[in-house]
Amino acid sequence: MGTHKFKYCLCFTRKFHLKDAGPPDDVRSLFDEYSEGGSHMSADQLRKFLAGPHASSDPDQADRIIERIRQQKGPLARISRPVLTLEDFHHYLFSLELNPPLKSEIHHDMSEPLSHYFIYTGHNSYLTGNQLSSDCSDAPIIKALQRGVRVIELDMWPNSAKDDINILHGRTLTSPVSLLRCLKSIKEHAFVASPYPVIITLEDHLTPDLQAKVAKMVTEVFGNILYYPETEHVKEFPSPEFLKNRVILSTKPPKEYLEAKSFKEKDFEHSDSKKNNEETAWGREVPDLDTEIESAAAKDDDDDSDRKKDDDDDDNDDLKVPPVHSLEYKHLITIRAGKPKGSMSEALKVDPGKVRRLSLSEQELAKAASAHSAELIRFTQNNILRIYPKGVRINSSNYNPFIGWVHGAQMVAFNMQGYGRSLWLMHGFYRANGGCGYVKKPDFLMKNGPNDEVFNPKAELPVKTTLKVKVYMGDGWHLDFTQTHFDQYSPPDFYTRVGIAGVPADSIMKKTKAIEDNWAPSWNEEFEFPLRVPEIALLRVEVHEYDMSEKDDFGGQTVLPVSELRPGVRAVPLYDHKGNKFKSVKMLMRFEIV
Repeated sequence: MGTHKFKYCLCFTRKFHLKDAGPPDDVRSLFDEYSEGGSHMSADQLRKFLAGPHASSDPDQADRIIERIRQQKGPLARISRPVLTLEDFHHYLFSLELNPPLKSEIHHDMSEPLSHYFIYTGHNSYLTGNQLSSDCSDAPIIKALQRGVRVIELDMWPNSAKDDINILHGRTLTSPVSLLRCLKSIKEHAFVASPYPVIITLEDHLTPDLQAKVAKMVTEVFGNILYYPETEHVKEFPSPEFLKNRVILSTKPPKEYLEAKSFKEKDFEHSDSKKNNEETAWGREVPDLDTEIESAAAKDDDDDSDRKKDDDDDDNDDLKVPPVHSLEYKHLITIRAGKPKGSMSEALKVDPGKVRRLSLSEQELAKAASAHSAELIRFTQNNILRIYPKGVRINSSNYNPFIGWVHGAQMVAFNMQGYGRSLWLMHGFYRANGGCGYVKKPDFLMKNGPNDEVFNPKAELPVKTTLKVKVYMGDGWHLDFTQTHFDQYSPPDFYTRVGIAGVPADSIMKKTKAIEDNWAPSWNEEFEFPLRVPEIALLRVEVHEYDMSEKDDFGGQTVLPVSELRPGVRAVPLYDHKGNKFKSVKMLMRFEIV
């Protein structure tokens, strides 16, 4: 595989050969079993392997797999017999193209109302960096759509001349971008990653004449791909299938313009910034769900500071809708939104005559989860609940998304321009269902029990299934990193952290031993994870390089929905700390669901 040279002290150079670990013993055993002890595996034998319990794949792909491997080996291989050697078989299993870990097709029923789905949701989608002083641009909107995000948030403010609309984070130092530019970019990139609807959530701080201008812009830019209902209130949201290749709007019905409050530095406490020195390059560990709920519940219930920092907060619900000017704008709203007024029980009341969207901050949700868990779940069975980050996250960090998911919240809004473990969970969760940005909620969140009871996230639940994960080996770091990236004097000492993110009883992390001085480590370690709520559980994988003197270096990560895992030996791609896939870094793993 080649040689790497490392300087040792001042006058010596050590040479390290790149070691090729070769096929693991389990791969050799599979080859021997299906080749019937021979030195080659025929197409028919490969079909039996693909159809068997170790692969659960389409046996009709056997000829294509053999042909693809022969193409990759070069012209000489094309004149040989169409069979696989042990090395070819290993190459196939370790191929991201031919043997990925997840189902690739959209397979959920997409014909139910929008409220029956978790929806990939962005927060302040126009920001390029922090919440306080970064530039606003259409670039992060485009990137989010390319990743499969389906909900884009735009904060609309009058420009300085009050004759046009800017998109910016109000009462901060962020520089604006024009609404028209954002709308055009959304139209151009809306369906590059998914055919299912894009929802634009509008935070509206406009005068009636500018609201009318927004209506004109939106209808002109989107034309017939813009969907809006024929009636003001609907009893049920349309389905993703019905809204395929359409754009819809979600905001509060327009109110009279209320002058913006002046920017106050104290609105943005630097509590997150103080913790930055605790965060490694890959982000802090995801907060425990139970701890967050208990912490929020312990706080003063009258503390409504979050309500003053986000989402339609400058509108006064007691003001009357202005006539004529914004009538058209009002009729373009498909998902009508609002903030809680009065008690949480009042906010969560279900109106059988109309559906709506409710927005809560992460802290408001945690308080509600402590005292109104069942009401939250009942509300989200037909209505839409949107959760957004608390105002003090000025560095665009994120929170534990499971607080929203276990209560049925469809729109768990994240700062997509940030990075860290919480965002990795979000990326991984929406790799489900072909990466289309819509994941059907499990039945336990949608169906009530015989006594009309709903799911209780705090209840002690029995183990439903066990996930067995075997970590065989990894490779590709020598291609994607410089030879001295991890260590100046020797090859890296990689270890793997593997575990589950989900309900508290399922969440755990374990790790392999570190393999010293090896760019292609072989761990061959197996782990078992009993799962109580496998429907929303996520498999977490991280690779780190052990460093005795400093913090361990980051070597890649991925998050995979347990419900979407393809059983058997699979090639697993790794991603960098921002969620971008490495060109070459991958792992060979085996998944078994018992």
